[in-house]
Amino acid sequence: MTSHHSHGEQVLVINGVELCVETFGDPAEPAVVLVAGAAASMLWWDADLCEQIAAHGRFVVRYDHRDTGRSTCCPAGQPAYSFTDLVRDVLGVQDALGIERAHMVCQSMFGGIGLILGVDHPERVASLTFVSTSTGADDLPPPSNDLAVGAEPDVADAAAVVEYVVAGARAYAGGSPYFDEAVIRALAERDVARARNYAATLVNHFAVQPEGPVRGGFGDIVAPTLVVHGDHDPLLPPPHGEALRDAVPGAELLVLKGAGHDLPRPVWEEFVSTLVRHTRGGRP
Repeated sequence: MTSHHSHGEQVLVINGVELCVETFGDPAEPAVVLVAGAAASMLWWDADLCEQIAAHGRFVVRYDHRDTGRSTCCPAGQPAYSFTDLVRDVLGVQDALGIERAHMVCQSMFGGIGLILGVDHPERVASLTFVSTSTGADDLPPPSNDLAVGAEPDVADAAAVVEYVVAGARAYAGGSPYFDEAVIRALAERDVARARNYAATLVNHFAVQPEGPVRGGFGDIVAPTLVVHGDHDPLLPPPHGEALRDAVPGAELLVLKGAGHDLPRPVWEEFVSTLVRHTRGGRP
């Protein structure tokens, strides 16, 4: 039986760019593709979390978006790609790994990638999971006023960049009792050291014009859908998760008590067990 541990990182040429991809578990098992949020490399899907999912009989895929980690980077402030290109990257990763249909888990701003995949490419999607995301409706609560972390640091000063990332993660945890600064600091240090161009990581995704599906909206998603939302989320307060559940036919909502705009380790057991059940399909 194939181990649930990592098979190692590989840099693949997909859609004319280099994307760094890492897989866990048996490729013969149902695939779960983890799509990180904006400005987040694959590292923000913790390797231990990936292994826990893979240990339940899933082939787990995480990857670096363009402008994060070891993937292709553009100059800071000049992303030479569209939101649609980021969607095509997910499909390209599937193609490169021989995955016809995958269970998509999309986080935060890149829940928009999951929306486009679910509506415009339903044949490639076995199920959808939206983590800490929103419909974007105008009548939903605004973000907390406590998210500002100061001016962007000089990217030549790695220690200052790490402090900036830690401060952002602390703010986005929304006062969660599970925020672990030591864990986040170690992650930020690895992320900054590993990146090709962290200046691009900090800004480029937010400079890309958001796009939606061409064939409809949330109400047109046919894949089984799970919405996961922390009850401490300060960026997208809980009504955002509730609205998303209500917008997708038959969607289920999992509220993670004590979590902010993140997936801290103490909620992993509940998250993994729910995700495994959601991605079971016709399996016993």
